[in-house]
Amino acid sequence: MGERLGITPICTERGICEGREELRELFEVFAKRKPKLRQYYRPGYFTDGHTLVFEYPRNAPTGEQMDFVEVMHIEDGLIQNHKVYWGWRGVQVLQRDEYHA
Repeated sequence: MGERLGITPICTERGICEGREELRELFEVFAKRKPKLRQYYRPGYFTDGHTLVFEYPRNAPTGEQMDFVEVMHIEDGLIQNHKVYWGWRGVQVLQRDEYHA
């Protein structure tokens, strides 16, 4: 799926993007191919100063959206690790290949 999206091989072969350029390329692809259910409502976040957690709930004020949780580990003001945990609705969007142009 990653190669079909036009993402750099380093991101698809290892499942890891490193550095600003690889991340910028990844997000540019996603922005161009954003599915209708990909919205940006998140009600808040949790943090202990090093770990940041926020949720995009399936039921948003404007209707249904993709559901997932993002977790970031931050040191010295920089993201060291970023994980995304997909909910059922978000997985369905991927299964239907809705990010495909």
